[in-house]
Amino acid sequence: MDPILGSIQLFAFNFVPQNWMSCDGSLVQIRQYTAVFSLVGTTYGGDGMTTFGLPNLKGKEPVPGSIYCICMQGVFPSRP
Repeated sequence: MDPILGSIQLFAFNFVPQNWMSCDGSLVQIRQYTAVFSLVGTTYGGDGMTTFGLPNLKGKEPVPGSIYCICMQGVFPSRP
């Protein structure tokens, strides 16, 4: 089963899996991740024209050596 686009998950290892990005506050290009932008908008930063921000959860990991990541390619969530 594919992960839900925009979902945030804690991984028990210290690398970012394929199709995920680190929740480190990075700015990313809207044109590369239009579906994720449609979900989070500029909630975490960016100009909303060319960039949007990812959440910054660095330092909030409950276990040393783990990493929070956001799904950048997956299933678009449906609304009820």
